[in-house]
Amino acid sequence: MRQELSLDTFIQRLKSKKLTDKRTGQNAQYDVNDAAQAAFAIFFMQSGSFLAGQRHLRQAKGKGNAETVFKMERIPTDTHIRNLLDPVSPYELSDEFPFLLGQLADSGYLSQWHVLDRRLAFSLDGVYYFCSKKISCANCQKQEHEHGTVYLHSAITPVVVAPGQPHVLPYVPEFITPQDGTEKQDCEINAAKRWVEREATVLRQHRAILLGDDLYSRQPLCEKVLGSGLDFIFVCHRESHTALYTVVDAIANLGRLACFSQRQWNGRHGEIWTYRFLNNAPLRAGEDALSVNWCDLQIVHEETCEILYRNEWVTSLQLEQENVAEIVACGRARWKSENENNNVLKNHGYHIDHNFGHGKEHLATTLLTLNLLAFFMHTIAQVADLIYQQIRRALGARRTFFNDVEALLRYLIFPDWSSVLRFMFDQLELEPD
Repeated sequence: MRQELSLDTFIQRLKSKKLTDKRTGQNAQYDVNDAAQAAFAIFFMQSGSFLAGQRHLRQAKGKGNAETVFKMERIPTDTHIRNLLDPVSPYELSDEFPFLLGQLADSGYLSQWHVLDRRLAFSLDGVYYFCSKKISCANCQKQEHEHGTVYLHSAITPVVVAPGQPHVLPYVPEFITPQDGTEKQDCEINAAKRWVEREATVLRQHRAILLGDDLYSRQPLCEKVLGSGLDFIFVCHRESHTALYTVVDAIANLGRLACFSQRQWNGRHGEIWTYRFLNNAPLRAGEDALSVNWCDLQIVHEETCEILYRNEWVTSLQLEQENVAEIVACGRARWKSENENNNVLKNHGYHIDHNFGHGKEHLATTLLTLNLLAFFMHTIAQVADLIYQQIRRALGARRTFFNDVEALLRYLIFPDWSSVLRFMFDQLELEPD
């Protein structure tokens, strides 16, 4: 495994970051980097009690894995973690995402996510990660309901996806928060525009194609994407794009809509996949309408003729019979944002919608960023660390792995994460693949 992709190297980078520290004088019992490493450790270990166990280990043996594996000088309390991280902007940590993506590219692992001639598809989707009627901060969104105001935090959590690839790679999030100089509520589309503008340089390096649901297939965002030198494949429903579908229907009625079918076998029965596509159609009404390319896919049960699936997209990519199936496959991979990213983050150990701490400035957003980085490091290990992969396969259930790791680190002291994995590998009597 490339050293730059290892958890041990990541921890050293996190430790060396110059994070915002607003304390003055002698009020510095704990280092702000210790707070960041402590929060990351909780998310990486998927255990809210991890630090408490390390405090007991330190009392018994003089040191613990918080110091050796996660490189903390001292273990801060939960209150200190929250207070120290509240002034820290999440963007002080966001450079780790493109760095790790670049290391995956340099080591060859990123090729597993290449689509359409070595390009990367970034799927955009919004997610709520905090909701309260009582707790709020200046960065909260507000929703007025019959029974009072609800305060929310949400973000766009982009991920790199590919058809047939079970893993997703998290990327720099964009937080949906009130913006300086405007009284309007922020929204997912405005956040997407900011994200494109901020990340355009890195996205161009990967020849990015952006994926999104029907909310994203609006002209202002499409123009922002194209103006940044990028491409898009966005879901585009009939109900929200009447002008476009007036043209599509007219071309179809004339018999001039490109169309072809393929038979697929799903393991149980045959399916007929029918693709239709049209280049140079107006995205909306008006002389200034952006010209886009449209396609759809309908999947029908071969025997019963039941419609099993149907969806439509607009794209900036030129459509041909030779590439439309792959473009549609990329568009369909957007669902991985919900299943492989949001679902995992909420229901499989990362608990992003749990209130780990809210704060008055950046705490909620910074904790989410550290949680996403923990998810990223586990994903990297699942594709790049052969020892980690064999251990996970041998233990089976995800929870078994994390329970075993926490138990080991509660009673034994290891010099680094690599030593933890090597110990588990040896005790399980595994053989190298």
